[in-house]
Amino acid sequence: MFTNSRAQDFLAVVLGAFTALSPLWLDTNDNARWTLIVLGVLIAATGLIQMARDELIVADYAMGVFGVLLFISPWAMNFTAFGGASWTAWVVGVVTAVVAVAALPAMNQRLHNMAPHH
Repeated sequence: MFTNSRAQDFLAVVLGAFTALSPLWLDTNDNARWTLIVLGVLIAATGLIQMARDELIVADYAMGVFGVLLFISPWAMNFTAFGGASWTAWVVGVVTAVVAVAALPAMNQRLHNMAPHH
């Protein structure tokens, strides 16, 4: 889906920054605020790490895990009553997880290119 331009990493940075900053304009409680900030920063960080160190494969997986955690966070952290915060977590969580999964073929291609040929 993505090419070697690493567009998914840039998208992760944008999604993470949006999520981390969203408590500025959304109605939240402490659980929602800190969950959005922390997971948003972690998602953005995985994108930045992948941009800087393309060979660091674990960041692709971490991005997917953080996306799933963000998706389940409204239930786990009990902030479903805050619609804006919940929808932000659900939508950004799904998009982040999809982006991470879409990046996996590119990651597999990098692995094959790095493997020694016999």
